[in-house]
Amino acid sequence: MATAEKSGEIAINMSETKASTKGKAPLLNSSKAFAVVEPPNRGAKRGIAIGDFFLRLCALGAALGAAISMGTADQLLPFTTQFLQFEAQYDDFDAFRYFVISLAMVTGYLLLSLPFSIVCIIRPLATAPRLFLVIFDSIMGGVTIAAGSAAAAIVYLAHTGNPNTNWLPICQQYGDYCQSASGAVIGSLIAGAVLFFIVILSAFALKRS
Repeated sequence: MATAEKSGEIAINMSETKASTKGKAPLLNSSKAFAVVEPPNRGAKRGIAIGDFFLRLCALGAALGAAISMGTADQLLPFTTQFLQFEAQYDDFDAFRYFVISLAMVTGYLLLSLPFSIVCIIRPLATAPRLFLVIFDSIMGGVTIAAGSAAAAIVYLAHTGNPNTNWLPICQQYGDYCQSASGAVIGSLIAGAVLFFIVILSAFALKRS
């Protein structure tokens, strides 16, 4: 009789353990259902943000150098008399004046955009500051290229002239002036190219988010 009772207890215990395991099985399966979603690659986005910051510094230096070079372009010929002066300045041409104003504006923007770039480094998954930079980088890149192109046309005429309209080249006399203007145009085109490369990087980072 004792063995029969023990066998009955063993059977009851085994049925309870099976029931308990059957009751816990859905919990195990439910834990598998909640799969951990991996976040986007933070390391790659932070690397893009760091590259964006250093490229922004390069564009800032190029735009600032171009504005200063054009704004200080001034040459006075040595055979100037008391009543007649042969002097060339940047504000003698409207295109050069527009160039200086545009590059000064782009320089100010790039300086103000550095904190937003730092925010993108600290929070690489944030999309709002990066979208803000993409929009305004595109606008400022277009302004920079437009100003550089307008100034490049005047510099080209200053170097070569135009025989059809009897415009003589002035760079033979105003060599230092033309050299400063040419360097400013090159700097502006470099700044514009860097800005558009920054836009491509930012768009690539937004696509991965």
